[in-house]
Amino acid sequence: MGKLTLTTFLTLDGVMQAPGGPEEDRTGGFAYGGWLVPYADEGMREFVNEVFGRAGAFLLGRRTYEIFASYWPQHDDPADPIPNKLNRLPKYVASTTLKDPAWGPATVVDGEQLQSEIVRVKDAMDGELQVHGSGQLAQWLLARDLVDELNLLVFPLFLGAGRRLFPTGGLPTAFELTGSRTTGSGTAVHTYRPTGRATFGSFMD
Repeated sequence: MGKLTLTTFLTLDGVMQAPGGPEEDRTGGFAYGGWLVPYADEGMREFVNEVFGRAGAFLLGRRTYEIFASYWPQHDDPADPIPNKLNRLPKYVASTTLKDPAWGPATVVDGEQLQSEIVRVKDAMDGELQVHGSGQLAQWLLARDLVDELNLLVFPLFLGAGRRLFPTGGLPTAFELTGSRTTGSGTAVHTYRPTGRATFGSFMD
């Protein structure tokens, strides 16, 4: 059985929107796209390569799928684990509007079938079903306890605006830290495994 992993780039205040470029996602008037680029270094790439090396398939939101589809087919390199895996492994796209995905192999899954399809795909694979970016999808998965492992790359900057990974109203969840490192640019890389609902206490007891 495989596992579903979520890998996300975050600012110190939890923003995940448009890390890679100014035009990546201007939803809500977001004007800070490309905030990750000044901090990208060899340590970050080394970790991301490790993650992609474990991929067995990808689960992506429509917007992330379209961003990837416009870039990675033109930057293919069989020796590089990122384009090699993205261009060749199965991709499952959560969407109610995408009808004819040109960048394959790809299967479009609508919301009603998404949870059962995730379970089916995980049961049939040995590697990781990986989610990258895909903010709304990531929140949907976290709200349903479908994420088996969470990779957070936290970059040393604060934006004060933008879509955040953990919205108000999310499920209180406890995690176990299973891995941690820091890159040369100061990016903190943490891997977490969910352990169940968060518990609470009091220092006054």
